[in-house]
This record gives sequence, C-alpha cells and structure tokens, in this order.
Amino acid sequence: MTRKGIILAGGSGTRLHPLTLVASKQLLPVYDKPMIYYPLSSLMLAGIRDILIITTPHDLAAFHHLLGDGSGWGLSISYAAQPSPDGLAQAFHIGADFVGDNPSCLALGDNLIYGQGLSEALAKADGANTGATVFAHRVEDPHRYGIVAFGRDGRALSIDEKPQAPKSHWAVIGLYFYDGTAVERARSLRKSARGEYEITDLNTTYLREGALQVERLGRGFAWFDAGTHASLLEAGEFVRILQTRQGQLIASPEEIAFTSGWISTDDLIGHAERLGQTDYGKALMLLASEAAAPAK
Repeated sequence: MTRKGIILAGGSGTRLHPLTLVASKQLLPVYDKPMIYYPLSSLMLAGIRDILIITTPHDLAAFHHLLGDGSGWGLSISYAAQPSPDGLAQAFHIGADFVGDNPSCLALGDNLIYGQGLSEALAKADGANTGATVFAHRVEDPHRYGIVAFGRDGRALSIDEKPQAPKSHWAVIGLYFYDGTAVERARSLRKSARGEYEITDLNTTYLREGALQVERLGRGFAWFDAGTHASLLEAGEFVRILQTRQGQLIASPEEIAFTSGWISTDDLIGHAERLGQTDYGKALMLLASEAAAPAK
C-alpha cells in the first residue's frame, strides 16, 4: 500500500514570539526557504507523494497559497485544521480518514535533517512493511526531548518524554514511520498529564511489541529543532554555509521532484523563472541547463 505523509505544522510557536504573533512558525525562513520545505523534502526523499498538511485554522490559507495542491512538484497535497494543539499523536486523529489503514510517515514542521546517506535511511524506513521506524540524534540537553535508552545489543529499551533523569542523550527526532495500524493505536491513547496525545506513547505501543526500530543518526548527520530563536538562526546559517560551499541546494522540492522524475525539464525551468534572479532560482536554472546539455 502507498505510504501517506503528514506534516504537523500547527501550534502557537510561543518560543518564537514575537515573530510568531504574525506568522506561522513553519512559514518562517530558514535561510532561503520557508521552514516547511525541509520536512516536506524529507517526505519527498522517502518517495512519499500524497501528503496532508495539518495547521491552525488561521494559517490554512497561507500554507495553501505557498504550496497549492502540490501538482507543480508531482505531489498531491491536502490540508486539515488543528483546532487546538493537543499533542503530536493528535495528527492521527485529525488525519484518520486521510491515512486509513495505509502505512504513514509523520514529519514535524519545524525539523530539519541533513546528512550523507539520509536518502538511503529514509528509503529503508519506507520499505518496512510492519512495525515502526524512528530516528534518534544525540543531544546535549536531553531533558527537552523524548529520550530513548538502548540495551547492549543496540535495541531500544524505553522512551521517556522529557525525563527528569535521562537514561541517555539520544533524542527521538520529528520523523516517524508507521505501519497501517497507527490510526488505530493513536485512537486508543489517553491524554497525558500534560493534556496531550503524546507521540512517545504511540511509539511505546510498538516498543512493547518489539516492533519499533530506532535508527541512530551518528556522525555526519545534522538535526535542528528550529523552534527557538537561536536554533532558527543556527539552522539558517548551516544551510547558507553548505549551499555556498557546495554549490548545491538543500531541501529543494523542485530539485527533488525533478531528479525523481516527477516533473520535466520544462517544469523545472518554469519554477526557476518564477523565482527570478534569486540564488535559488539561478541554482534551479543551472540544474535544468545541465540536464538538457548533451553528455560528453
């Protein structure tokens, strides 16, 4: 069955006030792109093309204006409102009809992941037919995250949400691959003491059954939870430096769609022309011209 993608782009973004008093956090720029381009690109790299954007009722129109129906990138994008932020696993309550009993992937709208071999890791997770796959990245402040503890054999033993006494420094990041039972499992959850449907509780249902695979993203991978002013600035500077030094775009839906064969060279040129004389537009035009040039 085709895997469905969900990007959770709701919330009030209080840690980014006053910026988020006038704009959704996930529409803020991370260097040269809106933040939501980064989780969108992660889904695209996994080969996921049917995507639901969940955001606040107030921000729905802005996201639709930015992304449309996704057809320009060879995608199908639909939208749903999150009336109130009641936890990450609420995405499977709101998106129940969209996901159904299909396998799915939930991406958080403020997460940026980069690294050599990322496409292969995402493809491997997408290829799993049963159970769930999540990714972990080492952090210095484990009190802020869902923290996974591992046994000597490397298998996950437990996941604790924002623990007072962390058992490790490995945080589960905002990209979750699930089999076709995710909606049923999410519906069985009760709200936590924080009044939320916790994604950690959903992951734990798989862990108890020995059906949770945790892939550690080690050296060579970078992960940003761009939910604070400092991390937003750091993420933008990271993207700027890499793009400038390498001469390649990071998290470009147009490039991913083109290299995946979902859009044509003419489509790519059209995107480049709409972006004008920006560095982003020039990079897309260069990609199109290189693709059209005869092989030497």
